[in-house]
Amino acid sequence: MIRGIGVDILEIERIQRSIEGYGDRFLRKVFTPREIAYCSGKNNIYQHFAARFASKEAMSKALATGWKGEFRWQDVEVINDASGQPHITLHGNLRKNLSASSILVTLSHSDSHVVAVVLIEDSPL
Repeated sequence: MIRGIGVDILEIERIQRSIEGYGDRFLRKVFTPREIAYCSGKNNIYQHFAARFASKEAMSKALATGWKGEFRWQDVEVINDASGQPHITLHGNLRKNLSASSILVTLSHSDSHVVAVVLIEDSPL
């Protein structure tokens, strides 16, 4: 059963301004060390950071809770497998609360924007 779906579209330039303006403080607040290492190794780092940011926003929309309570940016981590397919790994209370759920994510981008869609599916009882 589908529990929630979320979508987010984001201008890459917005994330670039945040990174250039706030530097490591912004990166460490929003992204996990593994995400920072992955994105920092890419040619267009801003595009990759923006895709992860949009994924986190889409996840919050799929949960229909927004960014309140105990939900933290780093509770949602986007990891790419060997083929490049993105997957969401959860941490903290979010991991505990969604342990019986499947999380699907898809990302796309143009030169100026990224889009992320997240689907949360609960296993039937």
